[in-house]
Amino acid sequence: MKGNDIFASLLPSSVYVVQSRTELEDTESYGEEERYIANAVPERQHEFRTVRVCARRALGQLGHAGIALVPDEKRAPVWPAGVVGSMTHCVGFRAAAVASTNDIRGLGIDAELHASLPAETLDIILLPEEQRMVGELNSRYPETAWDRLIFSAKESVFKAWFPLTRQWLDFLECRIILDAQAHSFHAEIQAKGSVAAEHDLTVMNGRWIAEGPSGQGLLGTCITVPLAAVC
Repeated sequence: MKGNDIFASLLPSSVYVVQSRTELEDTESYGEEERYIANAVPERQHEFRTVRVCARRALGQLGHAGIALVPDEKRAPVWPAGVVGSMTHCVGFRAAAVASTNDIRGLGIDAELHASLPAETLDIILLPEEQRMVGELNSRYPETAWDRLIFSAKESVFKAWFPLTRQWLDFLECRIILDAQAHSFHAEIQAKGSVAAEHDLTVMNGRWIAEGPSGQGLLGTCITVPLAAVC
């Protein structure tokens, strides 16, 4: 799908999302944020500012205006009370999504350039069974970078998981099962059993999209954690 609406087509109507392929500027300066990125390289500063413009515009649709979004001690975004949210950025793209905790418990989005992962990273990111699945999918649908899609799905899972548990999750502690035709995926947390069970996060379901064949455009993935128990 071309255009600026990658996540709009994936997320439920209760989630407000703002996306941009250009650098955005706030009309107001947020000193707390500027101090946080004061020593960062210019590219990182641009990413940080632009994705937060997207986040503030999304928050405005929920009735929250003019809020500084400074990361906490674990570098996670701090959202207003009663809000869940997620941000993502890659080369030429920024997006933020927010929702009320009255509608969903958790939210994760991720965007990646649509290109295969470097071969030397596969054993760090993909489980053996995921690598076998990628091989099978490549033989049937070679136009999609399935290994990069799994990486993105795991990023979305982590962004939904961490605010609810405050626990890190390694790439190899989560198994992704892709549905190529339904553009969906199933995530199984294979470690931290007691934490996952306590927060009803042993299984999560998400959706994905590819703008074009591998080497063109972006991949997008998202996870929403419903209020009811995940089946």
